[in-house]
Amino acid sequence: MPENVQSGGEAHRSGNRKMRLFSGPLSMFGAKAQIAAHEKNIDFELIMVPFTMKEGYAPKHPEVLRINPKRQVPVLIDGDLEIFDSTQIFEYLEDIKPHPALWPATTAARAWSRRLEHESDEVYFPHIIKLMQLGKASLDPAAEPARAGAAAYYRTMESVLGDREFLGGAYSFADIAFYMAQLFGARWGADMTSETPRLLQWRQRMTARPAVIKVVGPMADYLRGQGLGVPAFLPSRAM
Repeated sequence: MPENVQSGGEAHRSGNRKMRLFSGPLSMFGAKAQIAAHEKNIDFELIMVPFTMKEGYAPKHPEVLRINPKRQVPVLIDGDLEIFDSTQIFEYLEDIKPHPALWPATTAARAWSRRLEHESDEVYFPHIIKLMQLGKASLDPAAEPARAGAAAYYRTMESVLGDREFLGGAYSFADIAFYMAQLFGARWGADMTSETPRLLQWRQRMTARPAVIKVVGPMADYLRGQGLGVPAFLPSRAM
């Protein structure tokens, strides 16, 4: 374990080099970490690894291969500290810069928001992965269970949100996680509908956040540059 881990991120505060975050132009999990860093006004170097629509992530970036056994972004290097996984990266950012906080203040509220963030990745997003695997065959009957599962999750989150501005009450990493996941849902034919009006309003609030648009704007531009469809709620970065 690096010595500076015990001191709450001394490498970030006193090192001569910025922390480096490795991501990709269409990395949902990398985008989560990017948004969190921007929300906290953390100065970092963003390194976009090689990626094409035809070849995917190839050739693999050597630092990603060295650090992450899963060979995937995001990867964070901060001084002697090298970590991967978007949630682990976020927790580190929260520790080294607690303010502005991206978890609620009370223990129970933090636990609830952590659950929402986890469910976004592990309960909702597998439906979208199924649609991504089907690709252009998403109109195949095999896609219907995935779309139905996503729609059911939206209804659940409509109830969770209720009359509040954000999912856990205060704005948190749970909102960032679900926003990015549903963006990919919208891309792959499982968008929200008028069945969840409060969730649609929540999405508008999220898209309007400067830290969010700073990340999803370039993502939308990349998709347009590849001649691919972009969810209607995403403006161009130039806007």
